[in-house]
Amino acid sequence: MSDTLAVLPQYLLPKKALTAFGGLVAGARGGKATTALIRWFIGKYRVNMAEAANPDPAAYATFNDFFTRALKEGVRPLASAPFVCPVDGAISQFGAIDKDQIFQAKGHHYSTTALVGGDAKLAAQFDNGTFATIYLSPRDYHRIHMPCDGVLRRMVYVPGDLFSVNPTTARGVPGLFARNERVVCVFDSDHGPFVLTLVGATVVGSMATVWHGVVNPPRLPQITEWHYDANAVVLKQGDEMGRFLLGSTVVMLFGRDRLAFDGAWAAGKPVCLGEKMGETP
Repeated sequence: MSDTLAVLPQYLLPKKALTAFGGLVAGARGGKATTALIRWFIGKYRVNMAEAANPDPAAYATFNDFFTRALKEGVRPLASAPFVCPVDGAISQFGAIDKDQIFQAKGHHYSTTALVGGDAKLAAQFDNGTFATIYLSPRDYHRIHMPCDGVLRRMVYVPGDLFSVNPTTARGVPGLFARNERVVCVFDSDHGPFVLTLVGATVVGSMATVWHGVVNPPRLPQITEWHYDANAVVLKQGDEMGRFLLGSTVVMLFGRDRLAFDGAWAAGKPVCLGEKMGETP
């Protein structure tokens, strides 16, 4: 079956209704029922609870508490490098931005302007720069950390669809990451500006940042921005910057001649938070 046919049911499913229901279930304090759901999830997706700060499934009051669980101190040491991987996951794609075009999958590209919500001036800072797209599977640790030191300048909520973001969907849905709901976080750094984009997906209950808290819901109908120049948010390399409450993908943008990816990186490769992502050229 082709990828296009495989994702066809997603066009027909009531994705927003399913996501809203998933958010209610994930946030419910269901006692034994919640614990049973967590145990089932651990078994189905082979979650390594030995790495969790609290490995006891019964200790989590809600599924979201479990899903956004903290790691034990020291299990993800930071590499000594200018740029480190911000999440546990798998590399979907990475490399050079062709003028303003980001490679999604065979036959599919999308623009930096579309990704950041239509702001052509912001997107132009990344013309011929570099990008990395990392997919977080259900079993992964779902907090997002800083790849390098950064000062937050803007956060942009962009409404959109809620397609799955798994590899099959990336191959089958044109413009997937610039089509789904997302939260675009714009930083300044010693390496120039960079963007961390948190991409929503089917049954992703919400996305949150450490400076704002939960961004969605509510799912606003229009692009909404927050500016932080007057109240600087300064984060160090490795600091937590946000988290997914179920699901998803992070897309990073860096400027031209700012990041040379580590030679060990390859599409499809599993990666861990804190491992070396790249050097300055």
